[in-house]
Amino acid sequence: MPKRVLTGTVVSDKTDKTVVVKVERKVKHPLYGKIIRLSKKYHAHDEENTFKAGEVVRIEETRPISKLKTWKVLDRVGGTPDIAVQDNA
Repeated sequence: MPKRVLTGTVVSDKTDKTVVVKVERKVKHPLYGKIIRLSKKYHAHDEENTFKAGEVVRIEETRPISKLKTWKVLDRVGGTPDIAVQDNA
C-alpha cells in the first residue's frame, strides 16, 4: 500500500527534530455548496532541523516515531534547495 504524501506550510520549528506542518484543503459544504478551507496540523520528523517556519514542504506518512509524530518531511516544494548567496557589496 503506498504511503500518503501531503503538502503544507511549516508553522513551527521550535522543537528538536520536529516541525509542525499545516495542511489546508478545500471542500464543498454539503448543504450550502460554498467552498470552504479546512486545515489540520501534523507533527513531522525533521532529523537535521533544516526546515524553518514559512517554508512549503512535502510530508510522507511513516511508522510511529513518537506519540504525535507519524509523518516525516521529504523535501521543500518550489524554490531552490540550500544555495548560498554571496553579497559582494
